[in-house]
Amino acid sequence: MYNIAVLPGDGIGPEVVREGLKVIEAVSSITGFKIHTETYDFGGDRYLKTGEILPDSAIEEFRRMDAIYLGAVGHPDVAPGILEKGILLKLRFELDQYINLRPVKLYPGVWTPLRDKGPADIDFVVVRENTEGLYLGIGGTVKKGTPDEIAMQEMVNTRKGVERCVRYAFDYAKERNKDKKLTLCDKANVLTYAHDLWRRTFTEVGEEYPGIKKDYAFVDATCMWMVKNPEWFDVIVTCNMFGDIITDLGAMIQGGMGIAAGGNINPEGVSMFEPIHGSAPKYTGKNVINPMAAISAAQMMLEHLGEKKASHIVETAIAKVLATDRMRDLSTKSGVSTSEVGDLVVSNL
Repeated sequence: MYNIAVLPGDGIGPEVVREGLKVIEAVSSITGFKIHTETYDFGGDRYLKTGEILPDSAIEEFRRMDAIYLGAVGHPDVAPGILEKGILLKLRFELDQYINLRPVKLYPGVWTPLRDKGPADIDFVVVRENTEGLYLGIGGTVKKGTPDEIAMQEMVNTRKGVERCVRYAFDYAKERNKDKKLTLCDKANVLTYAHDLWRRTFTEVGEEYPGIKKDYAFVDATCMWMVKNPEWFDVIVTCNMFGDIITDLGAMIQGGMGIAAGGNINPEGVSMFEPIHGSAPKYTGKNVINPMAAISAAQMMLEHLGEKKASHIVETAIAKVLATDRMRDLSTKSGVSTSEVGDLVVSNL
């Protein structure tokens, strides 16, 4: 029995989460595990009604859960940053979800904007540090609103934070057992203090993993190679900001936001899984959004919980559905409704 905290969130979040839970319930009857869900209404609507974003009492409840399943955060009537910082970042920091795990995988039948590239070429994972860097929000402004305004925001990297991220990436590359190659994505030629720490840590920890090939790529070069030669990558490890950027590029080359899912991982605690698309408020309640990203997030959650067989069954079903003629693309123009996509995956389990 797994206790799952469900945060449907804003916009299309409740619709895609509904389909993800539908798939989990169906596969659980096949493999024999059970789930108990607790649903929380944190998001834009609650904030507008009560002024409350995410109370500390909820964080304590989440600590007792086996995982968190999130839909989407973002409301058109709430200023940007309030919900993102108050929910997403607060969860990551308070629950110490120090790894952001982003598979970049092109399934057969899914269109990619990269000419002459296919599923054999686009299959890698980005391990992003998730609780340090620029996202700590350390900084401030001086003379705000004047021509002499100064804005500062500091990038914070600790040896502990960098090392545990790098070590997780080496372990992941080893367990993934594909090319057994780990690439450090940094900007050590410019960020000479922060990324010197990353390079030294990468080299030192790497000595403990003689079976893993080590590679280095500056972040600008990483972006170029992800487009030109994505097959060069197996696992990429990088800092918070660069990870945020290259994973969106990764989403595009794997077919778009409609398939991209991620996990916010605390290997020793509670982890959270989510589609990486936004709340898309203009499509709310129309049953047109493709929920594959949310279903993929559910599949990642099952794997993290140790339900390897169930995770494999769900991923196989996703691949089968995407390879059929029913799914022309992953956009709202696919011709398949949100609920129909969930039903298709269930029927292919």
